Amino acid sequence: MAKEIVKKIKLEIEAGKATPAPPVGTVLGPAGINLQEFCTKFNDATREKMGDIVPCEITIYDDRTFDFVLKTPPAGFLLKKVAKVQKGSPKGANQIVATISEADLRSIAEIKLPDLNAYTIEQAMKEIEGTARNMGIAIAGVNDKELAEQAKEAMEEEKEMAKREAELEAMEEEAKADMPVDVPVIGDEDKDKENSEEE
Repeated sequence: MAKEIVKKIKLEIEAGKATPAPPVGTVLGPAGINLQEFCTKFNDATREKMGDIVPCEITIYDDRTFDFVLKTPPAGFLLKKVAKVQKGSPKGANQIVATISEADLRSIAEIKLPDLNAYTIEQAMKEIEGTARNMGIAIAGVNDKELAEQAKEAMEEEKEMAKREAELEAMEEEAKADMPVDVPVIGDEDKDKENSEEE
């Protein structure tokens, strides 16, 4: 008789470094599987990918046994690794943090192809290019000129906004300075009335 699937869990773990401690233990502990056995099997299966983050889909059965399938590392992780940056741009495509080559893009697309909704390398490259764009990573000869132009426009817009804000602040300060000191604040008379009535 086929075993019944109780749960499917997705985790992203550093290759070769799974331990029963959190976060692995926290997620898998309540599922009742043998944590040490999972960690050993995962570490053996990912030893050659040391340094990579490896997504893993774990299927847990009613008898507390399990299977797992390894997926390809996240596109964002691979892009940061190739671009040698710690993180993507907080401003997305409006700020370029790194530039990679078209060959780098193709190699990431080849790694990711099994897990993408793409049938060709070209389609996969388009998908990875979109992720790279959102992270502020340009692809030399593909979209670097366009992104540089976009980043320049965004910077000018930012300067313009900062200038407008500074002008507004200055106008507000000026307006405050011109105000007579003893201007009653509307609404205070009602409070005074209430207070005197209470007394």
